[in-house]
Amino acid sequence: MDSAKSPSEVARETLKLLAARRLSPTPDNYQALYEEVSGVRTAPNFPTAQLRHILHVMPGQTPGQKRLLGQLENAVAQQDWSMLKNVLVGYANLGLSPVATPPPASVSITQLPTTLAQNLARLVSNTLPALGEDDPRVHELAAQLCAFLREPERPIATAELMLSDFSYRLSFAAEDQAAIRQGLLGLLRLVFENIAALSIDEPWLHGQAEALLAASTPPLTLRRLDDVHKRLKDVIFKQSEAKDRTVQAQTQMRELLATFIERLAQMDESSSTYNETMERCAERIGRATQLQDIMPLLEEVMAATRAMALNSRVTRSELQDLRERTEATHAEITQLRRDLDHASAQARHDPLTGALNRKGLDEAMEREIARAFRLDTPLCVALLDVDNFKAINDRLGHAAGDEALMHLVRVTREVMRPQDQLARHGGEEFVLILPNTQLADGVKAMERLQRELTKRYFLKEQERLLITFSAGVAQVEGKNGSADAIRRADEGMYLAKRSGKNRVVAA
Repeated sequence: MDSAKSPSEVARETLKLLAARRLSPTPDNYQALYEEVSGVRTAPNFPTAQLRHILHVMPGQTPGQKRLLGQLENAVAQQDWSMLKNVLVGYANLGLSPVATPPPASVSITQLPTTLAQNLARLVSNTLPALGEDDPRVHELAAQLCAFLREPERPIATAELMLSDFSYRLSFAAEDQAAIRQGLLGLLRLVFENIAALSIDEPWLHGQAEALLAASTPPLTLRRLDDVHKRLKDVIFKQSEAKDRTVQAQTQMRELLATFIERLAQMDESSSTYNETMERCAERIGRATQLQDIMPLLEEVMAATRAMALNSRVTRSELQDLRERTEATHAEITQLRRDLDHASAQARHDPLTGALNRKGLDEAMEREIARAFRLDTPLCVALLDVDNFKAINDRLGHAAGDEALMHLVRVTREVMRPQDQLARHGGEEFVLILPNTQLADGVKAMERLQRELTKRYFLKEQERLLITFSAGVAQVEGKNGSADAIRRADEGMYLAKRSGKNRVVAA
């Protein structure tokens, strides 16, 4: 058709076509024929109203639905079919999990990889020392398995069977070893408990038994056992030395007593001889009739008296010497017992820091609680934990960590009162016993210690480190409130940690 036709001409021809084709005069039919006659296709009308109606009835409860409905409204407003399509597809897929792609076809492996076989062989070899020599069958299976894993050809089916047999046997051996270990530890603790019960009258031996009981309490660590071993070895040496000196002193005391008894017997014998001489002379004097008969008797009496006096002086001097030696020996025995008690007390202290250990803490708490109730005075406990202690160990080594703990203990002893007692509760945790202290005063005391620590840097290899701690303070309530007070102080310490560290919280 000619594009120069006027709109009226196009309209007339459109009406003629409607009549010729017997079509209903609807807007859609008229528009289609009009475009056909004019040769110009008009853009379809955008169904804004219909789409908005659909938009209002679509669910919009979840954040994802709300987001997509907002995008859909923008697409309708902009009459953007492409955006509308993308939003509708996204809404349709909302909440659907992505389609799982099938895994790639696996390659059939029949031989055990070399690296895996080597690692398995090392694992089996490293497992055997922990099992001991009690089960020969386990060692036999382990040797066979290691030999197989080191062969060039290692079929997976054979490896699976051998590993299954070894694992089955290993499970029984491990259970047996665990049972044996627990049984031996139980017997050892029973021996320690029996020694402690039978040594009440020997404080030094009782202290050692209590220390061994504490050392054998699970969980056991090599470092803890090594520290206790060194400490007990030193204490046992001191006790052995003091015990030998005590035995020598007791032997000397017995010798002195024997000498004393011998001197008393000699005095009794001399006295009997003197009495016999006096009686004999008195009898002879009674029979004498002349003066010259009496003179020799008087001389004999004088000689016997002088001999008796001389013997008395010698005996008195010897007895005085025995007395002095006895007193000196008694004083030495007393001092030796003090040394033994002191050596025993060392078993109640932490070998690294010199603070009380758990056993010493329990005894100190028992004494202070009894004193607090007897005198009707308050008693507080503080539990402190060194901040960032693991970072110190990781960066500078465990030796630096130990020195940091000793620095903390040293400053604490200088700052706190003489009656306050410090105990190592475990690792980097310490407990302070604060007699005659209210809760508020206990918090102030710990804050004062924190301020003092910030003034005294810990020096390690020319590096100045600031040691801080977080602490909880609790007041002891009731005669059996030791464990409860420490538990509440521990909770306060964790609150202080969560609040930013280097803080004190009253619990």
